[in-house]
Amino acid sequence: MSSITASFTGSIPENYDRYLGPVLFEFSAADLAARVAARLVGPGEVLEIACGTGISTRHLAGAVPAGTQIHATDLNEAMLAHASKVNGSLAGVSYSQADALDLPFQDEVFDVVTCQFGIMFFPDKAKGLAEMTRVLKPGGTLLVNVWDSMAANPATEVGCGAINGFFETDPPRFMETPFGLSDVDVVRALIEGAGCPEIEVARVVEDVEVADHEGLARGFVSGNPTILEIEQRATVDAETIVAAVTAAFTEAFGPAPARIPFREIVFQARKP
Repeated sequence: MSSITASFTGSIPENYDRYLGPVLFEFSAADLAARVAARLVGPGEVLEIACGTGISTRHLAGAVPAGTQIHATDLNEAMLAHASKVNGSLAGVSYSQADALDLPFQDEVFDVVTCQFGIMFFPDKAKGLAEMTRVLKPGGTLLVNVWDSMAANPATEVGCGAINGFFETDPPRFMETPFGLSDVDVVRALIEGAGCPEIEVARVVEDVEVADHEGLARGFVSGNPTILEIEQRATVDAETIVAAVTAAFTEAFGPAPARIPFREIVFQARKP
């Protein structure tokens, strides 16, 4: 589906889960899981798109009614393998590789389709959302979230600023993708175009306690494909950048532990 998605290999899934997971993804996964559970009046069929390292999957399994089947999918085999490893056996959860632009499921089979911070990576967002709607039952719910802008997420703005400061030209650009779909009207139009006109939008703000600025810095540097861009340029070593990002976080937010706000946007839509 995407060269970016395929780049989550090697040590990236482990670093992503270890350093970024507790700060960026636990609160949002809990929020999304609660919304999914609220849409199920009993056991149901849930499809998770772009499950990554399984943080959202774990929260879903703990929130939905007993007997619910959760089909966790991702394009990237390395991420799926890590999710299965760290989550172990979760009741009702199965993992499989799937391209969000060409889902291997029949029409109208799921009660809920959910995707945590995944649609930003779709090369064809309209097609991906149309596929998600296609496999939903009539009356089913589509639940997706996206990050608010980089400016609205100060840790990202500070971290990326520190990283990019090492590159006079051609700085790493990966982080522009996950934080590049914050226009509510654009996302709303995509979801409406996919066949779900009834849409609710919620903005979620969470002040997350960061116990260790260095850990978060390592996540920004090596827990995503930014590390590949750094290595390709070969002009500065990763440890030097980690130290600079750590210092930037300390200056911006004070010594750890520190509470840092993160902002996401959640879209909940009903299929007619």
